[in-house]
Amino acid sequence: MQIRELELLAPAKNKDIGIAAIDCGADALYIAGPAFGARESAGNSVEDIAGLIDYAHRYSAKVFIALNTIIYDNEIDSAKKIAQELADAGADALIIQDLGLIKAGLPNIPLHASTQTNIRTPEQAGFLESLGFERLILARELSLTQISAIRDAVRCDLEFFVHGALCVSYSGQCYMSMKMSGRSANRGACMQSCRLRYNLEDRNGKVIIRDKHLLSLKDMNLSDSIPALVRSGITSFKIEGRLKNISYIKNIVKHYREKIDEFIASEPGYRKSSFGSLSGGFVPDPDFTFNRGYTSLFIDDNRGAWKSIDSAKGKGERIGVVKNCRNDKSGNLIFEYDSHKILNNGDGLFFVSPAGREAGARAGTVEGFTVYTNENISIEPGWVIYRNYNHKFEKSLDGNMPERLLQVSAHISYKSGVTTLKAVCEDGREVSIERAGIFPEALNRELSRSSIERQISRVSEYFRFTATLDEGVEYPFYPASFLNSLRRDAAKELSLLQPSARRGRRSESTVMTLINSSESKILPDNLTADYRLNIANRYAEELYRESGVESVKRAYEIDAPAEAELMRTKYCIKYELGRCPFDKGAGTPPKVQRMDEPLFLVNGANRFRLAFDCSKCEMVIYG
Repeated sequence: MQIRELELLAPAKNKDIGIAAIDCGADALYIAGPAFGARESAGNSVEDIAGLIDYAHRYSAKVFIALNTIIYDNEIDSAKKIAQELADAGADALIIQDLGLIKAGLPNIPLHASTQTNIRTPEQAGFLESLGFERLILARELSLTQISAIRDAVRCDLEFFVHGALCVSYSGQCYMSMKMSGRSANRGACMQSCRLRYNLEDRNGKVIIRDKHLLSLKDMNLSDSIPALVRSGITSFKIEGRLKNISYIKNIVKHYREKIDEFIASEPGYRKSSFGSLSGGFVPDPDFTFNRGYTSLFIDDNRGAWKSIDSAKGKGERIGVVKNCRNDKSGNLIFEYDSHKILNNGDGLFFVSPAGREAGARAGTVEGFTVYTNENISIEPGWVIYRNYNHKFEKSLDGNMPERLLQVSAHISYKSGVTTLKAVCEDGREVSIERAGIFPEALNRELSRSSIERQISRVSEYFRFTATLDEGVEYPFYPASFLNSLRRDAAKELSLLQPSARRGRRSESTVMTLINSSESKILPDNLTADYRLNIANRYAEELYRESGVESVKRAYEIDAPAEAELMRTKYCIKYELGRCPFDKGAGTPPKVQRMDEPLFLVNGANRFRLAFDCSKCEMVIYG
């Protein structure tokens, strides 16, 4: 039976967070280097990444480098230099958006096509595979049916986001931030225009909805869809969040580790892509860390409610409803609430009124279902309470981390005064330690064997030893110090060896051969119409021209037309408001019954026209 490897891929803002993700069960990490990492506030030095790579590789976990912004001509050499330095440091792959880097020449390292390349169709997937990409990171908006169609069209690995914040636009195709502020999402400087408040107005200027987060989506949670995703062809399960804090990463990584391990345990033919098992530690719960509410988006071909228009902030875990409230002489809020959930001293609280007003407070003292705060805020009975900081849970994340240990089979043999420990690690590393010595005869053979097994079957460094002994051999009486030293020496020797990790390097000539050969696929015509190609340098322009694109447009960041399509999205405001002409939708219609189109989103001086491409079930925003 062919064994398929499944990978849990975690984000790392920095080295410390990356190490925490590995400790909680990640099979791989993605992290930015010093520049060009699509999160301008999350860069890392080559030295820090090299240290993280060393830590990850002890478990045969991988480290992928996000080099996934578009690159200007005067930055190509700098990007290539960073890529080479990180390849030399042992990075396992580069994640890129700008195809010009391929033509410019990259080091001998596997390439992953960023989700910013907007992979939504078998044709787009096939084109990118033809350029030498070993993995494709698919668009978040796809259904299981669409994923399966891409799986049938290509042979390379497929990666899919399973958890975290959602861009409302197709990735790599949003230019609202650039339009509003001059900060490019494709350059790692997104201002998150989708999280701002907007008015929805009709063509006559009538306000239909006022001051709401009309483009803000809930967060994705596909933890219950792991089996279906595997059967559709996904082998890497990606958690979003290179700007998230360490407690978020610990909690979400351990949650998905358990979900994937459950699947592997129930289905023969699968294994995780790294080594080391977790033992002990906190019990994860994705409701306890930052989220805007959860959605499965379009994964099952059914469209639910995706919007989080009342708040773009993380509400957290729903607790209950305010029963009554008052302010003491100092103005501090005191309230009682209805719920079956108990709050803790120090919890962070988020209140939302039926009309969408918001307030926040920290629980000072909790007595049953009465909460005393040190916050001078005003709320009313009927407001919904959310807990966006669980003080007790956060303490468990800090003080109750799991152990990630590699399993080692340790066989002890004894012959002619020589004791040998042969240690074989689960990842294939193997050492043999011999020690000569004269020891007294064991008066109780069974007790002696039991003592040997007990002393060897312990943890040293990050290895858990399990001892076996030869049958029928009379072992001497060993001092505990001798056995402990034998085990520790074996652990030290194992740690000095390179794991037999299943990592590969592409041939240096693979990509250029594919590009220049007659077998290289030509970019289908429909892709040039449906996708903006984000061409920011001469190498990218050359690649697309060689691939059959006749009309090459420069990136929006370089050449912005007077009016442009700023965003195309599967999210539809009309649907969310129950105004879809083909479906009643999941939302509640506004009180204004008439909406004269075109509709507009208005934020200050910014006025964006909406169009609805119902044949594709897409909304388009023009600026």
